[in-house]
Amino acid sequence: MTEKDINIEGEETLEEAPIEETDKESAENTAEETADQQEEEAEKDPLEKAQEEIEELKTQLLYKAAEFDNYRKRTLKERTELILNGGEKVITAILPVLDDMERAIENGTKTDDPEVLREGMTLIYQKFMKTLEAQGVSKIDTKDADFDTDVHDAVAMVPGMGDDKKGKVIDCLQEGYKLNDKVIRHAKVAVGQ
Repeated sequence: MTEKDINIEGEETLEEAPIEETDKESAENTAEETADQQEEEAEKDPLEKAQEEIEELKTQLLYKAAEFDNYRKRTLKERTELILNGGEKVITAILPVLDDMERAIENGTKTDDPEVLREGMTLIYQKFMKTLEAQGVSKIDTKDADFDTDVHDAVAMVPGMGDDKKGKVIDCLQEGYKLNDKVIRHAKVAVGQ
C-alpha cells in the first residue's frame, strides 16, 4: 500500500512499497552469472589462459608489424617523390628568366646595336640574381675580405703585396655561392702572401 496512513497518534506515515520481485530476480541472476564466470575462469587450466594470451599478443604483433611496414613504405615513397620533384620550385622560378633569354636571342638578330644587347643581358642577369636570392642563394663576399677556408678556395698566392694585403683576398677568379648559409660553391680566389 502506497497511500498515506494515519497512525494512532495522528501522524501521517507512508508505507514502503514492496520491492518488486522482478528486480530482485534480475539482481540475483546477475550475481549468479558473475559468480559463474569467475568459477569458469578459475576452472580453466592456466596453460589454456597462457595460450589464449599468447594468441592475442601474436595478433597484436601482426597488426603492429603490418602497420609499421605500411608506414615505412609510405615514408620511402614520400622521400623518393621529394628527391625527384624537390627542384620543381626552383625550376619554376627560373623559367621566366629562360623566357627572357630566348626573347633576347630572338631580338638580337633584329638589331646591330651592341649597347641594346648589353642592356638586355644586364636586365636578364639582374632578374636572374633576384630569382636566386628569392630561393635563398647569395654570393660570397670576396672584395677586400680576409681569406677564409670555409668559404674561399685559394687557387693562387700573390707575393710582394705588402703586409696590409697579407692573408687578404686580392682577386676573385670565380664567384662562390651559399644556399641558406651553406656553401654550395667555394669562391676561387687569389690571396696575398
